[in-house]
Amino acid sequence: ALSRLLFSRDEHGNVAPEGEAVPEDAEVEDRFHRLAEQAPGCVSVERSDGGDGAVWTDVAHPPASLEARRFRRRLDTQWRRTSYSGITAGAHEDRVASEAEDTVVSDEAVVGPPGSGGRTGPAPDASGGEAAAGDADQAERRLRSVPSLLGAMPGGAEVGTLVHGVLERIDFAAADLDGELEAAVARERARRHVDVGDPETVAAGLRAAVETPLGRLVDEFRLRDVGRADRVDELAFELPLVGGDAPTAEVSVDELGSVLDEYVPAGDVLAGYAERLGDPLLRRSLRGYLSGSLDLVMRVPEGNGAGNGGTRFAVVDYKTNWLGGDGEPLSAWHYRPDAVVEAMYRSHYPLQALLYTVALHRYLRWRLPDYDPERNLAGVLYLFMRGMVGTATPRVGGQPCGVFAWSPPAGLVGALSDLLDRGRPAP
Repeated sequence: ALSRLLFSRDEHGNVAPEGEAVPEDAEVEDRFHRLAEQAPGCVSVERSDGGDGAVWTDVAHPPASLEARRFRRRLDTQWRRTSYSGITAGAHEDRVASEAEDTVVSDEAVVGPPGSGGRTGPAPDASGGEAAAGDADQAERRLRSVPSLLGAMPGGAEVGTLVHGVLERIDFAAADLDGELEAAVARERARRHVDVGDPETVAAGLRAAVETPLGRLVDEFRLRDVGRADRVDELAFELPLVGGDAPTAEVSVDELGSVLDEYVPAGDVLAGYAERLGDPLLRRSLRGYLSGSLDLVMRVPEGNGAGNGGTRFAVVDYKTNWLGGDGEPLSAWHYRPDAVVEAMYRSHYPLQALLYTVALHRYLRWRLPDYDPERNLAGVLYLFMRGMVGTATPRVGGQPCGVFAWSPPAGLVGALSDLLDRGRPAP
């Protein structure tokens, strides 16, 4: 660097990125003297002729008595950096891996069980009302008559990751949404080399999902209505659990279930989920850090479905899960609200929703003046993209197919946040 500064600088003071041949000693000394003349009193030039030949030698040290170090520290085997996927990995198939280490969306099912079975409830009606019991077959036929626009798209985590990448990068409110989607699909396919079927069909299906009204929770707001200023994509978080580096307590998924039982009223769509948290395949103890990434945080209009005004924010998660049975055409029937709730329970997505809502709660608490979770948290939206077909998306009881919407009861999010922060004293 000094050589370039002295010998590769032009008359304007610009220094070349690479120097030329090494100059001769006489040229170097001449350049130093000229430099000293340009800065009188600031630079001195002296020739170094070497020392007197003296060499430093270390003093002799007496031999030391060596002993192998003994490891006496107690390891906390429960401490780790975990995530929703890490907590639920044992309950899923081998293809699901930790979000913290895997670069693909790891919670997308390749093929799910047949969508015709599931939770009991009123028979669905494609027009949005509740059909009488005798009309159940007719209601099912109506829903099955609405095909999934993404039914031909292959399944799997790689496809889910590609869809996430497309939705993250497009402007939902763009005037040329078709052009944005086609370009984004092409970019993601070039990066990932994933077979998604016909790219134009995928772009058309995603456009329909973007234009699907999301239900009463957000006053029929659509992704299409969300401008760049009203969204944060892939909001990453890392929350310390009961002290983080130096845990002061412990917390378990059973205690999460206890809080859920305490705050969720009967009749709530998640009223039965606390029992599912007793699944022995879940990671029981949580100590260390909880990490993850929210697909989308969107700001929804004031005066939305909660009716209390104020700026409100919703957690949005994209799902490309295939909920149909082998060999049958995918339709709105497979993404009716009951089937979507069943898929949520089966994959432990409510746990993900709870953890991610706490993350958003912490984020807003630090950044939003006069923040109040009851006023500012709209809730969670899980968008099963294959079941969303635009404005023609059928409804059951007012809820659009393919959309899981849930607003946390008052006090629940704060209680969960406090539990993850403080836990319960260790025995």
